[in-house]
Amino acid sequence: MRILVTGAAGFIGSEYVRTVLAGGYPGFEDADVTVLDRLTYAGNRANLPGRHPRLAFVRGDICDLPLLLDLLPGHDAVVHFAAESHVDRSLEAASEFIRTNVGGTQTLLEACVRTGVQRVVHVSTDETYGSIEQGSWTEEWPLQPNSPYAASKAASDLVARAYWRTHGLDLSITRCSNNYGPYQHIEKLIPNFVTRLLTGRTVPLYGDGSNIREWLHVSDHCRAIQLVLTRGRAGEIYNVGGGNERTNRQITDSLLDLCGASPDLVRHVADRKGHDMRYALDDTKIREELGYTATVPFEEGLAATVAWYRDNRSWWQPDAGAGEERPALTGSVR
Repeated sequence: MRILVTGAAGFIGSEYVRTVLAGGYPGFEDADVTVLDRLTYAGNRANLPGRHPRLAFVRGDICDLPLLLDLLPGHDAVVHFAAESHVDRSLEAASEFIRTNVGGTQTLLEACVRTGVQRVVHVSTDETYGSIEQGSWTEEWPLQPNSPYAASKAASDLVARAYWRTHGLDLSITRCSNNYGPYQHIEKLIPNFVTRLLTGRTVPLYGDGSNIREWLHVSDHCRAIQLVLTRGRAGEIYNVGGGNERTNRQITDSLLDLCGASPDLVRHVADRKGHDMRYALDDTKIREELGYTATVPFEEGLAATVAWYRDNRSWWQPDAGAGEERPALTGSVR
């Protein structure tokens, strides 16, 4: 088995690759992994093993069709994480999101068709659904994205579906709730706040902090992706939820407690443009069809995440000034 994993120097992709290489997925203990990553600001080669007999690292762009046509032959499957994922950045520079998330996905899938690589898992986000006041989204819910980032991911989902329907790719789509865990770039909400609190700085909280997100540990998300890769049906979408709804204020309070920081460090800032109020996924389908269940209790996972950032300052301190005014709320892809 040989897998190409795009964007795997990022947060979620690197978790997936590290687990594959550690023999964490039954039946894939001997799988070879090729990582393709452009190493933008959100990619970090240190997120992956420096050397491993089953790992090949290629620095490159998913928009580069000649590279993909050269790289893909011999691979059995593609797990597609590569994406621009930061909502605030998409408000300022949407074109890069369209280029990478839409154009890059189309280029990758076109290369799969041309080289005969059939199995693809396209990793997406709950933000494609928009915002929901009550209840939770099923996979049949209409796409109503409210940010350029979410719109670019929704468009990439539709491109992926078209390549399944038109070209017969054995392709499945996953849509996850907000991820958290180690190795997440510090522009995102939890690592942003943790690293700021650990260094005695204030944390910028959007509005009154009442926006609600559902949280999923990155290891649970990657187990779900592996289930979809091995057992998911072509043309199907699978929601991956965490079942842990929290307001951003509740998350902030938990992080203050875990970091031993004063509530005085919370600074309320003007709300983000088009800020979605609530996300919630119905993941009945992946639970009943593939036997998925989340295993990491939120309080335990959050405490372990804070401990990881406390113990691995050298990993994040070179970028500690990043996201100074960016209390980002998306933690889905990348």
